[in-house]
Amino acid sequence: MIEIQRLTKEYDGRRVVDDLSFEVRPGVVTGFLGPNGAGKSTTMRMVLGLDRPTAGRALVGGRPYTELAEPLRQVGALLDAQALHGGRTAQGHLRWLAASNGLPERRVGEVLGQVGLAEAAGRRIRGFSLGMRQRLGVAAALLGDPPVLLLDEPVNGLDPEGIRWIRGLLRELAAEGRAVLVSSHLMTEMALTADHLVVIGRGRLLADAATTDFIDRHGRTRIRIRAVDPAKLAALLGAGDRGFTAEQVDDGAWEVTGIDPERIAALAAASGVVLYEIAVQQDSLEEAFMRMTADSVEYRAEATG
Repeated sequence: MIEIQRLTKEYDGRRVVDDLSFEVRPGVVTGFLGPNGAGKSTTMRMVLGLDRPTAGRALVGGRPYTELAEPLRQVGALLDAQALHGGRTAQGHLRWLAASNGLPERRVGEVLGQVGLAEAAGRRIRGFSLGMRQRLGVAAALLGDPPVLLLDEPVNGLDPEGIRWIRGLLRELAAEGRAVLVSSHLMTEMALTADHLVVIGRGRLLADAATTDFIDRHGRTRIRIRAVDPAKLAALLGAGDRGFTAEQVDDGAWEVTGIDPERIAALAAASGVVLYEIAVQQDSLEEAFMRMTADSVEYRAEATG
């Protein structure tokens, strides 16, 4: 697994990663979330030995990445799909990676087929779309059949079919017992893909929890109701202090918090208010994430008109 132990990184006196600790366990897709500038990419770079920590350490299978003799057999990574030599072919790019880590050449064809690039094996990378470069980056990460994978924004540039493919691939890799750490700003995808979430803001750990627990803890649960007579419903919800809050949202509907649906239905029945909609609504992962990280956003645009 990946172990992050009190990891800290400073640039020009500014802490980009601040005393960060968490684990990425095998058999689990761990989503790595945070606002822009939170320190996600820097953390991944330190795991891969590309940046030196100011303090703390990052271990893969109990060892620093720089001590791995054939790292592609231990860790597969995709950090920047654009950082490829445009003059090489897809096949040539993977061949030199395989040779540098003592991997059999047959793996090149296997992973190209696995990511859907078998027919583009002989094409120059400079002619690849962003989505094709992403697939080639995933192929490189899978080349050594590693037990640990780190993927930074792997769905960037992929079409809907590609997004669905990468989602299935990540879950399949975790089901095989691999430790998978994936960073993404697409909350819908993280909700569908990640079993566990690590959330950071301004370099600090904000949450380390199962995805469902995170949503339950940081999201809101509310009851949406509508009545045959909107005026009667408004009078009921506005009558005195009943220990719950109610807000009118649209089309005569109200959102009520602080009360269970059985009680609000009983109150309506006792007051002669006929309901034709009552539904429990839970915040999405995106809504829970935005609420939880509201104080950790480094760059915030002003709202317009």
